[in-house]
Amino acid sequence: MTRHTRRRFLALSGLMTGGLWAPVGYAAANERLIYVQALGKALPDADVAMVVRALAAFYAVEVKTLGRVDLPKSAYYPKRGRYRAEKLLDFLKPRLPAGGSRILGLTGVDISTTKGKIDDWGILGLATIDGAACVLSSFRCKRQAKNAEHARIRLGKVAVHEIGHTFGLDHCPNRGCLMEDGGGSVLTTDREYDLCFESRRALSEHGVELADGEIPWPKPKSK
Repeated sequence: MTRHTRRRFLALSGLMTGGLWAPVGYAAANERLIYVQALGKALPDADVAMVVRALAAFYAVEVKTLGRVDLPKSAYYPKRGRYRAEKLLDFLKPRLPAGGSRILGLTGVDISTTKGKIDDWGILGLATIDGAACVLSSFRCKRQAKNAEHARIRLGKVAVHEIGHTFGLDHCPNRGCLMEDGGGSVLTTDREYDLCFESRRALSEHGVELADGEIPWPKPKSK
């Protein structure tokens, strides 16, 4: 899919896209509501709590959680033993409650999508530019993590990144921005801390109100 396609997918640590900024924003106060949907059993409640904290720290939205549900069998890819992210998005969209703006699916199993000639490419998350849904996984956040809290912080950063995509943001070229492309590695999240000036300006100019909450992770040490 190209940047000119209205409905585009953006994947962190997966698909690469251009630098077009086109946030869709939100208009009414009752649309400033994001639902977090836990998928499957392989996900601690603490991971869900981190995602809720992270979203509320950056975006002026209300974040609510939905009751945990089983992963859809239709999304399972038995050849690789993981779940197809685009099928999870299809599962999530009809589950967005009335009055909600976005639905974020959260799982602990590995997820994947197609990248170029690679039919099944493992990713951290996937989002649709039309603003309806995104899905992310804690599975790859655990790679080379120092401990559970380190992996959880990575997951919170991925959540801010993927919801940014649903507001229309493409990947950012600025090193250390939360919208930076993972380039196939979760390790890039370790140098990220905040949304950069350009990302914040792009969101604000298109009607997305930003919060001034406490960032729920420490500032990375300079290297």
